[in-house]
Amino acid sequence: MQERHTNRQQYFNEQACTTEKYVIPYLSRFGRIDRQTRILEIGCGEGGNLKPFVEMGCDVTGVDISSGKIDLAHSFLEGAGEYTLILKDIYETDPAELGVFDVVMMRDVIEHIPNQERFMGFVKRFLHPESLFFLGFPPWQMPFGGHQQICRNSFLSRLPYFHLLPSKAYAGVLRRGGEDDSRIRNLLELQETGISVERFKRIVETEGYKILDESPWLFNPHYEAKFNLKPRRQWSVITGIPVLRNYLTTCYYFVLQI
Repeated sequence: MQERHTNRQQYFNEQACTTEKYVIPYLSRFGRIDRQTRILEIGCGEGGNLKPFVEMGCDVTGVDISSGKIDLAHSFLEGAGEYTLILKDIYETDPAELGVFDVVMMRDVIEHIPNQERFMGFVKRFLHPESLFFLGFPPWQMPFGGHQQICRNSFLSRLPYFHLLPSKAYAGVLRRGGEDDSRIRNLLELQETGISVERFKRIVETEGYKILDESPWLFNPHYEAKFNLKPRRQWSVITGIPVLRNYLTTCYYFVLQI
């Protein structure tokens, strides 16, 4: 486990840095982002992705199911500007009350959500025809798509691809590595919700979204803040091969519209 997984201030700062340097310029290619822009982040966590939007003066709302993360978000965002944080499961919010947003964003969240088909249909209630729906996520089959970097066992936290083992074998390796039941349960849940590029695109098509852009990354832009590693786009020869691209691409950015 890396320090950022326990040092939430560091994690917050890294999220804010990546969003400011890469996500906002990326989104600005498709629409204007200014003080009049309404931003919704689903699964906002400690609020790192929201901070740059708050500092720009945008109308910012974050929703998360974790009370601990919402508490930290209030602490970390103090003094940055005005914002709204909602402690709820997104399905328990009232779309009619919240209204529609110009940008709905999710970074490293969709791969944690059960029944992504239902979820992608529900999110449309927060969108108008010109809204931008941004999603960034690691394909499940990529080297650390199982988020095994959160393991306390230092060897397992650096071991790529072993999350692709069958569930029983995967749990056995984690148990032998000394991981506690709670962490094993969380990692196994990710086996159920991890998503490939192909499956994501099928859901997008079924739910009637338009893909404005897809950007595959060999080196995730977030790796700059985490590892001082410059972002690099994936080679087109790799992204043109379904299934294989999931194993060799660390992150995909998508911008959707209804």
